[in-house]
Amino acid sequence: MNTSLLSPDKDPMGTAISDYSQKHKADRLRVFSSLFDEDEIPVKELFRPFKQMPLLEKTALEMAKGSVLDVGAGSGCHSLALQEMGKEVCAIEISPASVEVMKKRGVKDVRLINLFNEQFSDKFDTILMLMNGSGIIGKIENMPAFFKKMKQLLKSEGFILMDSSDLRYLYEEEDGSFLVDLNDDYYGEIDFQMQYKDIQGETFDWLYIDFQTLSLYASEYGFKAELIKEGKHYDYLAKLSII
Repeated sequence: MNTSLLSPDKDPMGTAISDYSQKHKADRLRVFSSLFDEDEIPVKELFRPFKQMPLLEKTALEMAKGSVLDVGAGSGCHSLALQEMGKEVCAIEISPASVEVMKKRGVKDVRLINLFNEQFSDKFDTILMLMNGSGIIGKIENMPAFFKKMKQLLKSEGFILMDSSDLRYLYEEEDGSFLVDLNDDYYGEIDFQMQYKDIQGETFDWLYIDFQTLSLYASEYGFKAELIKEGKHYDYLAKLSII
């Protein structure tokens, strides 16, 4: 698993978050992939308050209990919402610029650290992985390492709240069937690269995982997966608890 942090010259999203925080506006945060057309992330949405969040995110924040770990916290919107609810939250990020923004916005416990860093070994009741939170796993082959790390970080009665999407809709035929090449890599493994102004990030792996596959891996590594809520477009929120 990748355990590195981002350097300022390779941190397009963090730079965009910093710009928006200071100026209340930002340039285009462009997203590239070998599988999709160029897209962009509206930076303003990274600062959304609780009332503007999708239902899956609201549900996860309301379900979070005890000490909460907000993984890949970005601008801190989820951490701030949890604090407003009176919940204890630790926000972690690999982007130095994002960490500084969260501190300025009032997130009380912010840490510049990679989730998979061996030295990060605190214990939490809830681990939040939102905004396609399964993405940081990167590839299916990393699932064993992911669940090993989750066992290290979770208290005995703790759980993970993760949202993801099933990309099978990209392979839907006119008759409603799905044509997926089972001999190819898992269809939810995507590569992305971001650019903001003249700052271009490194290409990174991102994993979208369907709930059935997630459940199979969870059970193999000592977790129980529950489907909490489904969204409108093949997205869902899952709860993963240690058995």
